[in-house]
Amino acid sequence: MQVQMNYANVEASEALETHIREALDATIGRFADRLTRIEVHLSDLNGPEKGGPNDKRCRIEVRPSGADPLLVESVADSFYGAADDAAGKLRRLLTSRLDR
Repeated sequence: MQVQMNYANVEASEALETHIREALDATIGRFADRLTRIEVHLSDLNGPEKGGPNDKRCRIEVRPSGADPLLVESVADSFYGAADDAAGKLRRLLTSRLDR
């Protein structure tokens, strides 16, 4: 399964990518063989110069085999928090959609 990281208004971070990949590994688990690709989109909604609460967004799009893509999104104060929340939403979404 391929995981693609996309950054908008954010510099790439190896530590953040490792954190997200570990969260996805824990989340995907039994669904891994039914997914063809995962795309993670990270963006700073206020841009890199301005700070602010809840301005870090993480979108995770998964592509199940033979089905339409699924998307979850979370916004938080940090990319780590947004990624963890999005991974939790993804777990619930995959369970509801693929465990039928």
